[in-house]
Amino acid sequence: MEREHNYMPERIRWKRKLFRIIFKADTKLGKLFDIFLLVLILLSTFIVMMESVRIFDAKLHKVFVIVEVIITIFFTVEYALRIITIKNKKDYIFSFFGIIDFLAILPFYLSLFIPITKYFLIIRMLRMLRIFRILNLMDFMNDGYFIITALKNSSRKIYIFLLFLMIFSVIVGSMMFMVEGHREGFESIPQSVYWAVVTVTTVGYGDVSPGTPLGKFLSVLLMLAGYSIIAVPTGIVTAEMRNKRQELGRTCSRCGNNDIDDDARFCKICGEKVV
Repeated sequence: MEREHNYMPERIRWKRKLFRIIFKADTKLGKLFDIFLLVLILLSTFIVMMESVRIFDAKLHKVFVIVEVIITIFFTVEYALRIITIKNKKDYIFSFFGIIDFLAILPFYLSLFIPITKYFLIIRMLRMLRIFRILNLMDFMNDGYFIITALKNSSRKIYIFLLFLMIFSVIVGSMMFMVEGHREGFESIPQSVYWAVVTVTTVGYGDVSPGTPLGKFLSVLLMLAGYSIIAVPTGIVTAEMRNKRQELGRTCSRCGNNDIDDDARFCKICGEKVV
């Protein structure tokens, strides 16, 4: 293998070294690269937040712009190198992290034509998810995938529930439009539906409220129904997570390994005690 490596073309050798630095965190250079990347992400997020504060933006606008340009150039070059060095380019480009990497640089270039879009650079915070790989905490990601799977499996039930909730809000909003008699905040059915949604979700902004006795009575019923409505999707997802856990059988709570023997007391992957 060492002889084959020596005869490897310089172009391929260069790509492999760069690939290991960019995509892996098992070398010193790889860890330094990822840490530097996280620092830039935090710095970029901080700048976007400070730009929204008029006092700071007025004093340091030029500094913010220069730093943001430098950071964006680095992210652009990094994104291009990821595509160049990886073998399955399409898999990376359309993967979760590939899409996030692209969205991390897109708002800057859009802001050259539509200035307000620069604040979408805050999406770069999603790149912080790579910290799990850097700190060898991939078992946390396994827990995340477990939750996502449960949400995906219960999506049809949730969609049906949301449809029912939408119909329910429209009906109640229309009733309040008739009951309140075109009072302020209830001048139209869409405004009344807005009030119904705010009330049934127990948000309660307080900008619109009924004034008639019958309207207040309907509000009480809607508020009480809101508490039960919130519990429905939670119960659906919880039941799906329990079913998924039963399908997997014994699973390590730390690394997510489900290949555990019946008489095993510890996980064969990470050594965690299993129940």
